[in-house]
Amino acid sequence: MSEHTATVRKRRKEARPQELVAAALDLFVEKGFAATRLDEVAARAGVSKGTLYLYYDSKEALFLAVIREGILPVVEEGRRLLESHLDDPVGGLRAYIHGWWSMIGDTPYGGIPKLMMSEAQNFPDVADYYLKEVIQPGRAILLEIVERGIQQGVFRPVDPKLITHIVMAPMLHLALWRNSFAVCCQVPDMNADDYLNEYIQLLVHGLLVEVKESSA
Repeated sequence: MSEHTATVRKRRKEARPQELVAAALDLFVEKGFAATRLDEVAARAGVSKGTLYLYYDSKEALFLAVIREGILPVVEEGRRLLESHLDDPVGGLRAYIHGWWSMIGDTPYGGIPKLMMSEAQNFPDVADYYLKEVIQPGRAILLEIVERGIQQGVFRPVDPKLITHIVMAPMLHLALWRNSFAVCCQVPDMNADDYLNEYIQLLVHGLLVEVKESSA
């Protein structure tokens, strides 16, 4: 076997987990978790089902890999973002919203919230993992941004835990729209940039202590 052939095979072997994860993400979003079969994932990735089992022994393990490799790094980026906006809660809020959209909502991972909402009850272990590793850490970052804004006298004394739900709802709606009506029906799509900019204006003005002093 030539050195070139050995190198190609090595690269191919190293690429397989990433290819399998990408194929699984596409199929989970397209068909749902329950309807996706492992042989379909293998076929989409261009490998045999036996090869898939070398890396992932179940569909649940494959889904966890999708979350671990694609979304958990975004959570880590959110923590770094928080540290860079310690004295600017408004800037932190804007960066959080735009960052979530650019790294999750406007990517294939934007279909995961729809998937989890529709199938959480049928796959509680998968849902529990997503809740603990994605939703709760993401909310904790947002919670700290809001709490800092209140402590610094920038935001009104609202209920920070409740506000985290309210902040996330329009973002999830945009992602759900993108992965439902916008892809299957003859309805106009919403421009994401316009949507997020108007949403941030409403949100910031609603949170600020003195609206007249806002430069948002």
